[in-house]
Amino acid sequence: MTDIDDIDRLLLAELGQNARLPVAKLAARLGLARTTVQARIERLERAGVIAGYTLRLSDAARSQSIRATVLVNLRPNALPAVLAQLKRLPPVEVAHTTSGRFDLCCQLRTATTLELDETLDRIGEIEGVIALESLIQLSTRIDRAV
Repeated sequence: MTDIDDIDRLLLAELGQNARLPVAKLAARLGLARTTVQARIERLERAGVIAGYTLRLSDAARSQSIRATVLVNLRPNALPAVLAQLKRLPPVEVAHTTSGRFDLCCQLRTATTLELDETLDRIGEIEGVIALESLIQLSTRIDRAV
């Protein structure tokens, strides 16, 4: 990773609010030359600080799908094999290792409750999974994700 200075932090904050801002507008907001801002963005991308650009859905769009958090307990040393199987399940969008009672915290998105139920069954059948608990997300009240 590269050294990130205060200007980089301001640039990242602007991009975090709207990654589609033109470089010229970013430059004007930061009081820098357009070429300087472009060079900083390219350096941050090459260094892996900016891993990519993504689409953030509105609450209305998210309500068209069912989102769930799944907390998973694993047998000791089962993590690599379980992760390999989770990667094969398209509804699993994110998997985090955690501390505490659960070993994994997964975020799922499905089109129907039937698809969610089937996905939960498939996760529960993975060798090394001891137990799981699911929480269906009803609405988003705070979202600071970039």
